[in-house]
Amino acid sequence: MNDLEYIANSNVPWECFENKTFFVTGATGLLGSILIKGLLAKKQNIRIIALARNKDKVAANFKPALIESKELSFIYGDVAEKLKIDEPIDYIVHGANPTASKEFVNHPVETIKTIYNGTLNTLELAREKSVKGYLYLSSMEVYMNLDTTSVRNCYPEGKRLAENLCTSYFYEYKVNTKIARLAQTFGAGIDIENDNRVFAQFARCAKEKRDIVLRTKADTVRSYCYTTDAVTAMLWILAKGKGGDFYDVASKVPPVSIRDMAECFGKVVFDIAENSEKLGYPPAAEIILDTAKLEGLGWEPDRSIEKGGIKEMCGRVRGNL
Repeated sequence: MNDLEYIANSNVPWECFENKTFFVTGATGLLGSILIKGLLAKKQNIRIIALARNKDKVAANFKPALIESKELSFIYGDVAEKLKIDEPIDYIVHGANPTASKEFVNHPVETIKTIYNGTLNTLELAREKSVKGYLYLSSMEVYMNLDTTSVRNCYPEGKRLAENLCTSYFYEYKVNTKIARLAQTFGAGIDIENDNRVFAQFARCAKEKRDIVLRTKADTVRSYCYTTDAVTAMLWILAKGKGGDFYDVASKVPPVSIRDMAECFGKVVFDIAENSEKLGYPPAAEIILDTAKLEGLGWEPDRSIEKGGIKEMCGRVRGNL
């Protein structure tokens, strides 16, 4: 069973989404694209309006048959600018965010502005459309012990601000907001050539048969999440999550260090940088997510991954290289 079939055949409460319209930002990102394809694979008359900035990326991520289908339509623009959509919307999934650590350091002001303005605009749209549910894709980095004078922390601080904005819209305007705090998420479908998150860099090295060069000790320990688990969790939170609340999202595999993950892809060598933060690397931390509240909704992770652990998760990526 491939990943899209797994999502379509999962125990998600699909009856909540039948004959409904989704608005998805970050449509060409890893999770946005898998979510869209998973929803359409279910074949429940689900309509999707997808926001993207780049037509070439849309063409690269979606087959012509999907792009031309009546169930999916793309609008092109920047989520940081005011959104205007004429038709009704039932659910919003806001996943458009900066993701490259180097960009956080080089363009911290733009990082914060994109996170804040994008969240504000999608929340205003949710308020205007009186949606059934709004889901904000946040990050496990909100759990870090943050120094507000560190420029690299523009990203997690921006995420914290966006989370609070969601909560504020819930309490003041009764927008049914929910937050998914995602572990480091990866899986089949990643853009190996262009994605700069660590797992993509490791996969790129494996594909090109190069050693993996680590610029830090890589001793940060964190939870990880495979794309199928992330997408089914997102749908569970939308359908059954409590308004104004957050849910940790991670696969049921033991947390591992960045070094451990790197070693799953190939040979590792170290070239420690003197000023790693200026290169965009976050400080070493242990971030382990608790999925008990998510599981309390009825969500179940991919059991085969649970058995195989992080090595199987990496193996699935390698198998698609």
